[in-house]
Amino acid sequence: MKKILLIITSVILVILIAVGIYMNPLLPIITGYAAKNLASGIFVSGRDQKDIEAVDLNFSFIKYTKNRVDLENKTVVSRFLWNKATAVYQDGYGCTIVRDFTKEEILDRPPLPYQSTTKQRPESYWPKGDKLSLISPQDVNYPVLETAVNNAFALESPRMGSRAIIVLYKNQIVAEKYADGFSAETRFLSWSMAKSVTNALVGILVKEGKIDIYEPIMMPGWEKDERAAITWNDMMHMSSGLEWEEDYGNESDVNVMLHKVGDFGSFTAAKPAVAPSNTDWNYSSGSTNLVCLKMRDYFECDVAYYAFPYNKLFKEINMNSVVFETDAAGTYVGSSYIYATARDFARFGFLYLNDGYWMDKQILPDGWVDYSFTDADASGGEYASFFWSNTSLELPDIPKGTYSCEGHDGQVIYIIPSRDLVLVRLGYSKKGTFDFNLMMKEILAAFPEK
Repeated sequence: MKKILLIITSVILVILIAVGIYMNPLLPIITGYAAKNLASGIFVSGRDQKDIEAVDLNFSFIKYTKNRVDLENKTVVSRFLWNKATAVYQDGYGCTIVRDFTKEEILDRPPLPYQSTTKQRPESYWPKGDKLSLISPQDVNYPVLETAVNNAFALESPRMGSRAIIVLYKNQIVAEKYADGFSAETRFLSWSMAKSVTNALVGILVKEGKIDIYEPIMMPGWEKDERAAITWNDMMHMSSGLEWEEDYGNESDVNVMLHKVGDFGSFTAAKPAVAPSNTDWNYSSGSTNLVCLKMRDYFECDVAYYAFPYNKLFKEINMNSVVFETDAAGTYVGSSYIYATARDFARFGFLYLNDGYWMDKQILPDGWVDYSFTDADASGGEYASFFWSNTSLELPDIPKGTYSCEGHDGQVIYIIPSRDLVLVRLGYSKKGTFDFNLMMKEILAAFPEK
């Protein structure tokens, strides 16, 4: 009997050790994800804790976290097993996980000279303001469009999880709908749509003569190895050749970067080259954050760096609601963390639909939109420069010349120049629960072919 008990005890001990070995590296990702996304959801988007936990955090091990929200100090502490993570909020900068830097160091940033607001501006007409024209395009089948948009809010797969849809046609909003609990004043998380915003910021620096995208980006420590040949263009085409794993389901590079370290760009820069640049396409959120880190070199101080996207992009195109979050090292997280209203995301698509011009003002350099929409050599027609491409007809019922900003869990801005159309769809849709091709097929049926 004693021998049997010893065997059972040993087996249980081995199992517990194995579970501990498996779980230990994942715990900071689990608690970090919960703390960061709950904090931003509450303090940036203005949502309810219970709603976020019931939907956005209700998956995998994330749903087992215990979360404490301090509304007065604007912090969230998330715990799971023997690990905890803290996320802190700072006005203008949103929320950041406390990693590798102290809370005090993270909060010791200069006040942003530009404060965002979600309040609508009814005194001005769209796109400058939010007052919609009473004269609508006459070549739209509005009943078909209304049905298509309503279909996209169905509560079952393959249409699950829509929270906001806006359709622009001929520079006017012709359809707009929100799910219960969301509105025109809700800030939505971009996830990887932020990469396309980073494309615009690089473009502005090119316009100012500060960057040549075909020159090496050159990070410290790269001088004497093959990484010295990596250009800005290679990074933006996701063809740097750097080692990277983009998988949200395990302890991958993207999860380690976003949830376990404080300096996202430096984490990426430390990766070795596994292929010559511009020969292998490998989607990497790290590439975008490295670009954001390198951009800091072109500003005389952090005040100028932090003001840059607001003064040179967001304010110029009336994206007044934007909160662009940083990592703990103070670098903008251009891979993932921009919050804005649906209408402001539509304004961003409008900028690219109109060749980088806002009304009559040139924001992006000549030819920048053409460059941004030109397929990366190694992508097989799926990706351009921090934009997705439909050249490969991955979505068969959408025009080949469609380009998109796409983010985790179903965020997307479709830009279709051939149809003079922009569509914004925001929501929470796990992989396989929403059919984007079906949605676009039904919406496009409301517009004339050209």
